[in-house]
Amino acid sequence: METWSDDRVREAVASQLPHQRARTITRLGEGEDNVAFELDGELIVRFSKDPDPASRAARIDAEARLLHSVARISPVPVPEPVFADPALGCLGYRKLPGTPLLGLPVPAHAPARLGASIGELLAAFHAAPLASLVDVDAQPGSAWLEEAAETYAAVAGEVPHAYRPRIEAFLDAPPPGGDGFEPVFSHNDLGIEHVLVDPATLAVTGVIDWSDAALCDPAYDFGLLYRDLGPAALDSALRVYGGDGAIMERAVFYARCSVLEDLAYGIAAYVDKSVAAFDWLFPA
Repeated sequence: METWSDDRVREAVASQLPHQRARTITRLGEGEDNVAFELDGELIVRFSKDPDPASRAARIDAEARLLHSVARISPVPVPEPVFADPALGCLGYRKLPGTPLLGLPVPAHAPARLGASIGELLAAFHAAPLASLVDVDAQPGSAWLEEAAETYAAVAGEVPHAYRPRIEAFLDAPPPGGDGFEPVFSHNDLGIEHVLVDPATLAVTGVIDWSDAALCDPAYDFGLLYRDLGPAALDSALRVYGGDGAIMERAVFYARCSVLEDLAYGIAAYVDKSVAAFDWLFPA
């Protein structure tokens, strides 16, 4: 198994930023695809875990090009690389202002305002001419339901009993129509863990983790907004965006499928927000 020591991080940064002297290195986290570090509270360095050097280099190069392009069209800051080293499989960018919304208290009045801000972001992303930089990620509703049913079977023990019949009825029902949507460029994983905010005002200050960006259903990121912040956020976002009833219907569908994925993720913060969301996702 590959390891990322502090010395390796320092060497990678020194090769690209010779004047950057890393006094402190903090491991931020590790997912399926990447491991990330913070240097001196100001620089984020992320290493790809892809074991194939050619594939790893291609991923880093493609992501760097994408982030530079997104930075030109995004209404809020995104991680724009200050260096990308395909050979080492890493890229670095200045830390963005703000704190991930996941884990912060959200007062009752805040979801509508947050929804409006995210609706503006999605309008900009979906209109962006970036199709050549990403792949298509769109599958029929039946495939979503099949995967959700498999996930539910694995996590049913974590679901409060009152919600189980409602979830099972959803899984047994046909998916919404409208698989003929036109895919658009989007973040494709815009949960609140990837939305940075000013912790004092909850104003959106940035969007991070663009590794899943794709041409996808325009309703998908609205679904994650609904999953994480509820009906007021979705209504407000769609008013700003100008979405129709079909987008709302598919957004609710994606929210219900994806909340089971979050529950399966097993991290306490994700479990807590998933269980809290059952009230609006699977009402009596």
